[in-house]
Amino acid sequence: MRFLITFAAAAALGAVAVVAAPVQKANRPDKNRIAYEKLLAGKTAGKPQDCIDTRFTRPQLTAYDGKLLYRVSGKLVYVTETGGGCEAVSRGDAIITRQYQTRLCRGDIAQTMNLQANIPSGSCAMGQFVPYRSQ
Repeated sequence: MRFLITFAAAAALGAVAVVAAPVQKANRPDKNRIAYEKLLAGKTAGKPQDCIDTRFTRPQLTAYDGKLLYRVSGKLVYVTETGGGCEAVSRGDAIITRQYQTRLCRGDIAQTMNLQANIPSGSCAMGQFVPYRSQ
């Protein structure tokens, strides 16, 4: 009987902690969402492409909500849906792709790596690349 009362009390405390957790998160602004919206502000989406040329670019890379964003220049950003798995890029992990040509294409596999610990932190498949251009 004493075990049952202790278990019920622990379960009640756990339920209170689970209910309280989303309220704390809702009060904080999502920095990644704000950065995503700012990066695409004033840009219009173009026709999706299966591949992008990576030969002459050194893009800035970030991730948000299952998407990878390649900022090629102030006027051009490519967004690709990955279906998740590469979100660690947003916290500073490196992304590693194995390219056998000078293009990154839909279906190519990318792996994220924590370079300080030398540990893989995720992987994802590239989707179509949607160019966002400013006028």
